[in-house]
Amino acid sequence: MARNTGSVVKQSRKLGIALSTKANKYMERRPYGPGQHGKGKRMKVSEYALQLKEKQKMKYIYGVLERQFRTYFEKATRMKGKTGDNLVKLLELRLDNVIYRMGFAPTRRSARQLVTHGHFQINKAKVNIPSYQLKTGDVITVREKSRQLDIIHNAMKRVKDASVYTWVSLDKAAMAGTFVRVPEREEIPMLANEQLVVELYSK
Repeated sequence: MARNTGSVVKQSRKLGIALSTKANKYMERRPYGPGQHGKGKRMKVSEYALQLKEKQKMKYIYGVLERQFRTYFEKATRMKGKTGDNLVKLLELRLDNVIYRMGFAPTRRSARQLVTHGHFQINKAKVNIPSYQLKTGDVITVREKSRQLDIIHNAMKRVKDASVYTWVSLDKAAMAGTFVRVPEREEIPMLANEQLVVELYSK
């Protein structure tokens, strides 16, 4: 299975956003880009470079590679409504992202790994595909044999409010969560500008 294997810290510094807790700590100490020219004076950035950077942000935030990201974009253009809004919603429907939103994993990257290792069920059926698109009413549960995993318990301990994201619900005691509905764009926290991504692909 293709995946991003590069340094999360380096990529975070390059894009200017923290993609993990570790990256956030490094960026506090080194709030500039990686490499020997990271501190140097930057040249004026072109419109294309800005659009490309926003696309890279979205890809790395959700852990999606180029071909898959392009597929999401093409699907978003065929949906009703704004293409940018549709793109973000489609990415939010990914199983690894929803598991992260529910609080079963500390990061999307770890959620992806947990899914591929078969630690979750959807509506009582085992699913090990991180890109699986959830539907309203789908119930995600931690498999019986996986309920003692420290990574899941530690992640759930950090969830103070089971309804931080109103489009998902979490039952800590049952180690289960429900995908309540598709979120509206304004409800989704996003560190990238999806409109610039739409402009990039529309050229």
